[in-house]
Amino acid sequence: MTPAIKPLIPVLNYPPELLLQAQGIKVAFLDVDGVLTDGGLYFSEQGETLKRFNTLDGHGLKLLMQAGITPVVITGRDSLPLRKRLTALGITHATFGTEDKLPAAERYLHSLGLDWSQAAAMGDDWPDLPVMQHAAFACAPANAHAQALAIAQHITSQRGGDGAARAFCDLLLVAGGHYAKLLARMTSHVQP
Repeated sequence: MTPAIKPLIPVLNYPPELLLQAQGIKVAFLDVDGVLTDGGLYFSEQGETLKRFNTLDGHGLKLLMQAGITPVVITGRDSLPLRKRLTALGITHATFGTEDKLPAAERYLHSLGLDWSQAAAMGDDWPDLPVMQHAAFACAPANAHAQALAIAQHITSQRGGDGAARAFCDLLLVAGGHYAKLLARMTSHVQP
């Protein structure tokens, strides 16, 4: 006898006012160092920059794309490991090596035919503040700088590089009504 498959039931709960703030998002701007990574900079003996990425964050970004929310990475640094990670995730919208992130975000909004009312942003430090200020919904990881924490509408309990971006993605998916549908899709792939 085949054991019964337990149903997958959404377990995430957010305050209704937070979900209202995060509704209608079509594009999510993310920083890298301190958001998609722990913010530490590791250098090999040859001087190469090494980065540690969290697979939970990566899967969250893939889920955003499946839900029709475009992830956009805008970062002050550039490295081959970062480019390889974004390519592996299928993220095609990225700007590297810029501290002036607002013009880059505005270019993406224009090219995607969107406006700030449809944008969310996750950042952790001063270069991210202008994008966070303009976005309809701003989020920061638990270990962000005080200025980023002060303007964020939501602060994740996770630290950057340790699932903070996934928590941001999950919130956007729940607010947009996508989370349960994506979870149900996962259930439909389970074979008895």
